[in-house]
Amino acid sequence: MKKVFVVMLLVTASLAAAQTSLPTGTALKMKLETTLATFSNKSGDPFSARVTEPVVLDGKTVIPIGTTVQGRVTKTSEPRRIAGKPTIAMFPETLVLPNGDRFILNATLVDTNARHGTDVNTEGQFKGAGHDGKDLTQIGMGTGGGMLIGGLAGGGEGVLIGGAIGATATVTHWLAKHRSATLPAGTELVMELNRPMVMSAPAGQ
Repeated sequence: MKKVFVVMLLVTASLAAAQTSLPTGTALKMKLETTLATFSNKSGDPFSARVTEPVVLDGKTVIPIGTTVQGRVTKTSEPRRIAGKPTIAMFPETLVLPNGDRFILNATLVDTNARHGTDVNTEGQFKGAGHDGKDLTQIGMGTGGGMLIGGLAGGGEGVLIGGAIGATATVTHWLAKHRSATLPAGTELVMELNRPMVMSAPAGQ
């Protein structure tokens, strides 16, 4: 009986030694291999990315470069109003090591190298740029153009009326315009684990 107990302890210790637990908040840096866009993707579409920096724990590489991250798009939106921002939300599901081992992945997007007014919100959604200086300039040009035409037609009062008409027409145009966002293949992403991730023996040194 004692021998069986000792063997069980040895097996348990061996299994524990063969597992590694990555803590919550561990960062995974990767490059997107699938282009994602609000105008072409929908909820449920797959995406993949490739790990670009090894994840090291206690001096051992747990997730090597080249590991694949697979997941799906959970939301895309293209708002029509100026103040809105287009949105791409993604959910990573699986981590595939170079040796073929697969692990369930629970992580959230926290950053990208896309700039120009884009950001990632607290829910892990990529937000494209909203209205910018170019939009406001064109709205101003529309207002100014309306004032000029109104002034030529009716003097001072015509300036006010023309400005109102020009602004209304221009704003209406921009309100009706779709805002799109794109994450091209090659975009750098940073995701963080939402919970500890238990894996098998380290993939390498």
